[in-house]
Amino acid sequence: MNFRFLTAKIIRKIWANLVKFTRTRFFYPAIYLSWWHSMFYGDRSDTELQCCWMTATPNPEAGIGHQMANWIAGRWFANQFNLNHAHSPFSSTKWEELLGFGEMVTSAESVLSIAGYKRVTLQKFDEYNETELKRIQKIVSSYTGRKVVFVLEQDQFYHDQFGVSNELQSLFFNASARKNDRLLYTPTHFNIAIHVRRGDIVQGNHNRNANLQMRWQDADYFYKLLSNVLACIDCQRSIKIYLFSQGSQDEFKHFEKLGDIEYCLEMDAPSSFLHMIHADLLITSKSSFSYKPALLSRGIKVCPESFWHGYPKKDDWFLASDDGTISPDDKSRLSGLIKMTTQPVYYI
Repeated sequence: MNFRFLTAKIIRKIWANLVKFTRTRFFYPAIYLSWWHSMFYGDRSDTELQCCWMTATPNPEAGIGHQMANWIAGRWFANQFNLNHAHSPFSSTKWEELLGFGEMVTSAESVLSIAGYKRVTLQKFDEYNETELKRIQKIVSSYTGRKVVFVLEQDQFYHDQFGVSNELQSLFFNASARKNDRLLYTPTHFNIAIHVRRGDIVQGNHNRNANLQMRWQDADYFYKLLSNVLACIDCQRSIKIYLFSQGSQDEFKHFEKLGDIEYCLEMDAPSSFLHMIHADLLITSKSSFSYKPALLSRGIKVCPESFWHGYPKKDDWFLASDDGTISPDDKSRLSGLIKMTTQPVYYI
């Protein structure tokens, strides 16, 4: 770890603690220069916004699901505030290349390299709090006509996440990395991917970590849900199940009663992520690591209804209750959709 990297990490930690300490206090906005700017320059909404950009930096200390949530928030809020969206790269070169989001989006770095442009950090805000939204709009308006790149505060929350899913899919499927995708799937099978979150969550469950315990789902939940899904499938292709998780295969041995299953417990994260995206049907867990592939997927998605991000009301999305059941109406709809699915999502 070099000195520059270590210094940046320490500064991020100090600032994050300051934000956490002041976030619920009345003087929180005052720790940002951008708020003071809005106090002095006021509303300039009659001026064109064409010089203004917005970006969100993926948290370098978080997993890829969390980092994608950051990136998506930047894209979404840029649209909401009528700003140009600028790309900030993911912390890992491997993920940056695999997702390919930066190939067709102007980077924040390139914009800031243009003479006259400067970085302006925005305070955190609750997207459903009208007062806080108006405050952000006032700040943005105070800079209109000026050359700035607005940077959302680290981990600015955006609940629904699916608001830019069409844009995400376009970026992902047109990325140059797609020509290098190599998967286990074959077009002769109806390929089901099921993600069972384990890893860090196992330790959290043992330690009674409330934040991780809320993410825990027993293997029996997935067994019951998979059984319900399989009962809805009537297609000409034979079914192949791929289980993505970590830990011991023994936890999932009873899944073999349900059909042809392949355990992908040692597969690396990028490969698992790709398989979930390209599956004909994806069963997600309470995890951003499978929720994000669901946003990119062009297949069928079956997800836990209780989750901290939203789901679109679209024909290819289905929600399961906490006991692994699907409503009768959704079962009928799922069965009908699968019958109409004649082509595999992933082509060899």
